[in-house]
Amino acid sequence: MSILVTGATGTIGSLVVQGLASAGAQVSALVRTPAKHSFPAGVKEVVGDLTDVPSLRSALASVRTLFLLNAVTPDEVTQALVALNLAREAGIERIVYLSVIHADKFTDVPHFTGKHTVERMIESLDMPATMLRPAYFMQNERMVQQVIQGHGVYPMPIGSAGVAMIDARDIADAAVAELLRRDRAPTPSPRKTLELVGPELLTGESIAAIWSAALGREVTYGGDDVAAFEAQMATSAPSWLAYDMRLMMAGIQKHGMHGAKGAVEHLQAMLGRPLRTYGGFVKEALADSRLHRELQVGQVSTLTPAGV
Repeated sequence: MSILVTGATGTIGSLVVQGLASAGAQVSALVRTPAKHSFPAGVKEVVGDLTDVPSLRSALASVRTLFLLNAVTPDEVTQALVALNLAREAGIERIVYLSVIHADKFTDVPHFTGKHTVERMIESLDMPATMLRPAYFMQNERMVQQVIQGHGVYPMPIGSAGVAMIDARDIADAAVAELLRRDRAPTPSPRKTLELVGPELLTGESIAAIWSAALGREVTYGGDDVAAFEAQMATSAPSWLAYDMRLMMAGIQKHGMHGAKGAVEHLQAMLGRPLRTYGGFVKEALADSRLHRELQVGQVSTLTPAGV
């Protein structure tokens, strides 16, 4: 019997697969296209799709534990509810579901309310599951890193209420810990909800200051205009997703993203180490960008004839 990881090729899922494999677990990774991705030795690829019931039913047939991660898509709720129903059908009693913090508070944000709907199913059926509720991922900032470095502006309109951003690696480590705990328990564990938050509350202004210090030049906060944010995002993303993100940013400005009292301490005790900071993430992101530039220069120099 194995642990099936959905979303296995994404930011969080790939880290979860690596963590489980390193811990010696028997891991199956759900993929839509075979032999397209590189997984650690011993990880089994299982071809299937969360929208294809026969393939998902087959993938779940020999599974003991399920990590359910489904991307933000128009049919996200359908994917999750079908997967959970098929898991029940297969007799799976060890589940970890990746939700989102404040899923019950940001009621006008489609993907938040979608995840809350899934949580309600888990609760109403008293399924033996852990619902992980992460705050905004630090790694999402990679999407705007070029804007920050090239234009000296932090463009995400997160306002001043405070966001407890968390590193994706800390989310994955928490997921791995919960999956191993449930998988190795002799009987199904009771349902629980776990908030995953970073160690500091960040604002638009404080993030701009962190980037300024790391770059050695001024970075300013771009302001709270969510309409402009939507319009800019819609140039490279579907309009429904741009609007969803606009609503999320408006909710962040109003409510912030704060963990409950003691959430940080509980998570650090669970992982046995301090949580990663935003400043540390920024330093790593800048180091990666410098390395990428150096590699590009090196590739060009090996292709350019001497003397040219």
